[in-house]
Amino acid sequence: MKNIAISVKNLHITYKGLKKTSIRASWKYMFNKREKFEALKGVSFELEEGKILGVIGKNGSGKSTLLKAIARIFSPDKGSINLHGHKVSLLSIGVGFNKKLTGRENIFLSGLLLGYTEEQIQKKVKEIIEFADIGNFIDKPVKTYSSGMYSKLAFAITAILETDITLIDEVLSVGDAKFKEKSYNKMKELISSDKRTVIIVSHSLSTIKELCDEVLWLHEGKIMKIGKPEEIIKEYEMFMHDTK
Repeated sequence: MKNIAISVKNLHITYKGLKKTSIRASWKYMFNKREKFEALKGVSFELEEGKILGVIGKNGSGKSTLLKAIARIFSPDKGSINLHGHKVSLLSIGVGFNKKLTGRENIFLSGLLLGYTEEQIQKKVKEIIEFADIGNFIDKPVKTYSSGMYSKLAFAITAILETDITLIDEVLSVGDAKFKEKSYNKMKELISSDKRTVIIVSHSLSTIKELCDEVLWLHEGKIMKIGKPEEIIKEYEMFMHDTK
């Protein structure tokens, strides 16, 4: 019997924001002019340990929100997420770094947040820096980084400081051609382990089809379908073509 790595049950997440109005009116009606956007509407699924799940859907369908909820960055308004005692890391541009700290300092910060000791991180630092390949920028504040350098360091940390569950949000498509190939090959190596569970959000359907065991299709915060990549991707492409 396979072990379950992730259980998501009836997950609801709602964002709140101010409606468009004048500055004067916004002060007067700040507390009753808040409108809600339900990003996830009752999402439920289970993922077995060692499986690779691809998440697809058009922009605004709730894909990144789902990953951030599983990573404990967002708290559900309703429902539950059970990681069954597994460590989880999220690889996403703009998430996880203190931009005032250097890249080297962020390696240690990220490692400590993942549950590694300082001694364990120290043994991996050289490997992380070599893989990221951002030169002298490793000792400069992350706020000075380009999006490519940011993604390289983020990927290197997640790839070398392995966790039981890895969540990847579009990062495989960022960076120069050489780094894309290196990161893609490294990810294939990592996910070959029958103990490592991975969820990948990507608009690259070819990547999803090649790497994933299953695909979850989100649409407007709800699961449309979940199943084998070939079947789900074919239906998704037909749906997107018909709605254009």
